[in-house]
Amino acid sequence: MKVALIPFQKNLVIRMDNIRFILVVTFFMLVFMLQQAWQQDYGPKPEIAAAADSVATNTKEDLPVAAGVAAQADQQNIAAVPLATVSSANVIRIKTDVLALEIDTKGGTIQNLDLLDYPQEKANTAVNSLRALIGLEPAEKNTAPVRLFDSSQEKLFVAQSGLIADSGFTAAPSHHTVFKNEQNNYELKPGQDSLTVPLTWTDNGLTITKLFTFKRASYEITLEQKVKNESSKDWSGRQYSQLLRAPDTTSSGGGMLTGGMRAYAGGVIYTEKNKYQKISFDDMDDENLDVATQGGWTAMVQHYFASAWVPPVDQENHFYTKALSEGHYVIGTYSSPITVNANSDAQFVAKLFAGPKVQPMMEETAHGLELTVDYSFLTFIGKPIYWVLNQIYNAVGNWGVAIIGVTLCIKLLFFPLSQSSYKSMAKMRKIQPRLKEMQERFADDRPRFNTEMMALYKKEKVNPLGGCLPILVQIPVFMCLYWVLSETVEFRHAPFMLWIQDLSSQDPFYVLPVIMGITMKIQQGLNPAPIDPIQAKVMKMFPIVFTIFFLFFPSGLVLYWVVNNTLSIIQQTYITKQIAKMP
Repeated sequence: MKVALIPFQKNLVIRMDNIRFILVVTFFMLVFMLQQAWQQDYGPKPEIAAAADSVATNTKEDLPVAAGVAAQADQQNIAAVPLATVSSANVIRIKTDVLALEIDTKGGTIQNLDLLDYPQEKANTAVNSLRALIGLEPAEKNTAPVRLFDSSQEKLFVAQSGLIADSGFTAAPSHHTVFKNEQNNYELKPGQDSLTVPLTWTDNGLTITKLFTFKRASYEITLEQKVKNESSKDWSGRQYSQLLRAPDTTSSGGGMLTGGMRAYAGGVIYTEKNKYQKISFDDMDDENLDVATQGGWTAMVQHYFASAWVPPVDQENHFYTKALSEGHYVIGTYSSPITVNANSDAQFVAKLFAGPKVQPMMEETAHGLELTVDYSFLTFIGKPIYWVLNQIYNAVGNWGVAIIGVTLCIKLLFFPLSQSSYKSMAKMRKIQPRLKEMQERFADDRPRFNTEMMALYKKEKVNPLGGCLPILVQIPVFMCLYWVLSETVEFRHAPFMLWIQDLSSQDPFYVLPVIMGITMKIQQGLNPAPIDPIQAKVMKMFPIVFTIFFLFFPSGLVLYWVVNNTLSIIQQTYITKQIAKMP
């Protein structure tokens, strides 16, 4: 019986001897993939050739097609013209405290929307001050606001809306129809809470008034399409609202890597049945989406920002997508038909969100819209981490301090587990000389060595796997923090202190990564070295390799790692000293 247990003991010891090494290597590979993803998102981008002239596209194809309205495009007698050559009838310019945009009177299309509080890049005052001290010119930054909607052909992204009449009824204005406007410039004045921009269209006794309402400190635009039927016949039709986009090959985050670690850019829908679903441009190429749902919303999302049409929650809505012939894509929604009797009126309503992915703000706009801040499959961990970060920030007003606070909370949460692990590691470190002596004594008798080692572990009450637990705990937390820092727009250009003026970008002077490497080396010295000399040599290289990779990580993530390592060193040093005093 004793002989039969030897192979089992041998295999168990080998697994315990190597599992910590395997975990560290796995963690190293994870860091490597994260670093590659970060470089894809934020590293230097190759020069993009100018977009080729677009081919002619029949503009009928970008209208939604629903049952009973297939003849709508023919009724409107829309000519086949290239999208790139369609000239604006007139442009209305609107400015609020957070938005600057244009509305084309041709269809009431929203275009060239700038987010005034979000510059393209942030001028790094700390770096520029240092450059000035050594006689260098300040580093130039593009401080123009982020342009979310764009009318240029190579970056085409606009929000369209209109009405489609059911077959047999008078045609209604689509986004290809020219409206009349009252004035060309609107501005939200100080003390004014809202601003309304009207557009009108009249034909055959049917008057359509499109009202765009903007609110102070809000990225939500309310669209009302009022139908006044002064004819002698009933009218029946439905509202549609859609986003037309050309994939932006010059922006980061255009796709996904393993585990969803890159920022997603593409279509998204939300339904009560299937919740949050990504509809990529490839999906739109494969087939047209056709989904009926109560409430919900459709959106185009990108890194840090989102645009979503939100129809009323109390009506049935139909979501659709289209891949157009020019390489453009449409995602939108149309409503169920409404009949407007002769000499009566009715109205359609929808909301457009166009702005940063600030979760509390998006939750107020539509249920589930905050899910566009994508923490991948670890959302159930990422959302609580974001909530704690937000609460600490509201108290201290600094996102760097909030990261330190979250690190403290995580350490406190896992304190019992860490304490148990560090005790096991301290005991392992204490019996390390005896293990080496046994290894030399039984160098030619491996089964005997394994048996004696297991007996020693049992006698000293040492769990050789205990030291693996801190690594296992840190892997999901590390991944979640990566996604939180990558996806949370509040960290974009958020300053910490001194030279760290943007927690979402790398440390400009690489101070934090070097400190991280030093703390990792100190912590490694507190752990028992692997018995295998090859593993021991490889482990010694990890602080250097990790430092190199962390050079290009966001400074907020490196800050977390520095604080976490520092707290671990304090805790582990105390426990090691206590164990060393024991006989």
